[in-house]
Amino acid sequence: MSNKACRLLFIVSAPSGTGKTTVVERLVKVTDRLKLSRSYTSREPRKDEADGVDYNFVSRARFESMIGNGEFLEHADVFGNLYGTHAGDTVRCLETGNDVVLVIDVQGARQVR
Repeated sequence: MSNKACRLLFIVSAPSGTGKTTVVERLVKVTDRLKLSRSYTSREPRKDEADGVDYNFVSRARFESMIGNGEFLEHADVFGNLYGTHAGDTVRCLETGNDVVLVIDVQGARQVR
């Protein structure tokens, strides 16, 4: 199959803390060409999190600027912190022949079309 073939975008959505990421990370490990989208967030990293691994951590001001520039496929305010899926990152991953799964809050899922 050509890498230029139409790839799939999956959404796994549920309230925060339900185990979405855990389930999807396990699925990605055993599925060829399925990549997990790494969200951007304005919150501070937790002690066991690394920038570019768990999330792309940016300041709230930078995140708001990215929203203004139309850089997000979806974004949401969750418990006072901003989270979003970068449109360009997602398209680039699909263009390389991978399917992409978004693990996002219900607010964000409503925005994806």
